[in-house]
Amino acid sequence: VQLVESGGGSVQAGGSLRLSCAASGYTYSTYSMAWFLPAPGKERYGVGCIYIRGGSTYYADSVKGRFTISRDNAKITLYLQMDNLKPEDTAMYYCAATANGCGSTWYLERWYRYWGQGTQVTVSS
Repeated sequence: VQLVESGGGSVQAGGSLRLSCAASGYTYSTYSMAWFLPAPGKERYGVGCIYIRGGSTYYADSVKGRFTISRDNAKITLYLQMDNLKPEDTAMYYCAATANGCGSTWYLERWYRYWGQGTQVTVSS
C-alpha cells in the first residue's frame, strides 16, 4: 500500500495551494481518506476527512471555509484545496486512509491504517 503526497510549496499569506495524494496497492474506493497535520509533542490531528464515495466531508474548525477536501476515485487521488492560507498553516501535511469511514473520531491518528510521507507547506507573512 502506498500513499504519495505532492503539491506542497511556499506561498505568501492569502495565497492558495492544492495538495494531491496518489494511492496504490489497495482498493482505494473502499476507504475513507483524510489529511493530517503534526502537533508538537502529540499525535497528528485531522484537518479534513472525506467518505468513501466522496459524499460527506468533515473539517477541523481552524480550516472550515478555507480548505476543501475532495477525491477522484477514477484517478485514485485525494485532494486538498487550500485557500486564504495563513502563516499558522505552515506544516507537513499527510494523507491517510481508513476502512472505518469518517466516524466521530475521524480526526484521530489511530483511526487510520495507511499513511503517506507528507508534503511540506510553508506560508510566509
